[in-house]
Amino acid sequence: MRRSPDATDLARVAVFAALIAVLGLPGSFPVFGGVPITAQTLGVMLAGAILGPALGALSVTVLLALVAVGLPLLAGGRGGIAVFFGPTAGYALGWILGAAVIGWVVHARGRRPVVWRTALAMVAGGIVAIYALGIPVQSLVTRLPLGETALASLVFVPGDLLKAALATVVVTALVRAYPRGFRREWDAPVDAVAVVRA
Repeated sequence: MRRSPDATDLARVAVFAALIAVLGLPGSFPVFGGVPITAQTLGVMLAGAILGPALGALSVTVLLALVAVGLPLLAGGRGGIAVFFGPTAGYALGWILGAAVIGWVVHARGRRPVVWRTALAMVAGGIVAIYALGIPVQSLVTRLPLGETALASLVFVPGDLLKAALATVVVTALVRAYPRGFRREWDAPVDAVAVVRA
């Protein structure tokens, strides 16, 4: 049975919205031959994995709502409604979908997160889902062909894979060290159930 969000859940949503904002403070930094990336997608990945699909998506929505009213919370101190009409608008909105996908995959069928499923979630939600919204919007705004825009975006994939790997390590460590941080009860694995019944 799914419980309703309480005050603690809402506080955690606020904390992760703040975390995503803080990860944008350094702006972009070059990796892999000078390709600029930001750390904010890492925060989106962690929000989805730790809070789950609904609260993870809500934390990103809260952040973007604050950006929309003018707070400079995106990497490089960007903020304001104009952000949502620029070439990166689809990527920002894709964060909401990305967090939801990550949470859904990480906690699929109420099971405890494991490394392979967490890594899959980070790639599916943190890269594929975000790019699926980001690339078409960027193509529309810049008036570049979709294929050309997608090809140009591939330069950012190595950095995003690095963030996905880091998020997987963090989530896996948290599951082992502090499972209460997820605020959910996981179904026992099949082998554990067999031992209990024996």
